[in-house]
Amino acid sequence: MAEPDPSPVSAAATGQPTVIVDDLHVVYRVIGASNKEEKGNAATAFKRLLLRQKQPSVKEVHAIRGISFTAYEGDAIGVVGRNGSGKSTLMRAIAGLLPAANGAVYAQGQPSFLGVNAALMSGLTGERNIELGCLAMGMSREEARERHDEIVEFSGLGEHIKMPMRTYSTGMGARLRFAIAAAKSHDVLIVDEALATGDRDFRKKSERRIQELRKEAGTVFLVSHSMKQIIRTCNRAIWVEKGLLRMDGDPESVVQAYLDENS
Repeated sequence: MAEPDPSPVSAAATGQPTVIVDDLHVVYRVIGASNKEEKGNAATAFKRLLLRQKQPSVKEVHAIRGISFTAYEGDAIGVVGRNGSGKSTLMRAIAGLLPAANGAVYAQGQPSFLGVNAALMSGLTGERNIELGCLAMGMSREEARERHDEIVEFSGLGEHIKMPMRTYSTGMGARLRFAIAAAKSHDVLIVDEALATGDRDFRKKSERRIQELRKEAGTVFLVSHSMKQIIRTCNRAIWVEKGLLRMDGDPESVVQAYLDENS
């Protein structure tokens, strides 16, 4: 099978650049056991201390291997790839949550990262988390109050909004996180699988909101295992494989190439 064309293409490359990823490399350092039999648990660590054994070896994992591309105002970019391909690592590097070993990421403003595990305070109510989330995005207290009802309605949580976050299901938490993030226009919004846990109606609302964010001259990255969602929502897609950029182009072409190789 011929290799997919890796050259960057964007159907919405008419605005200003919002993210430039320039020969990006991300390297993890993983502490491993000193031999195959020895497990890296507390007991063996204590044993090493008592016996003054050598520290476990450190293994480097080259998660992103020289990826380059440019995102533009109005782009909604779907990110596809198998588990462990480097998708989430790439997104976290764009958001500034992971350092580059080599290369660089240049972004307009501060990219906002929204994932299923995005931090909200589990001991506080949904109402209080709305206020804190809005303040964290740079809104005033008055703006947060003005957006409160809109966020609650979008999330569909109803009276649950008065309950502590720790009582929420994964789907309820994901809906609230997206509703808070979507209440504000972003230069760059990164959505990492946060839509996968919502029901059908919520996914439709979320997809419409992503389109609105695009029209407001923002850039949205959507990491998803739903190929239909990427085709419906995005004007562009990138395929990450083993830390490399395999393909960058229109969603239908990228998704088909990805499915052909992984079917």
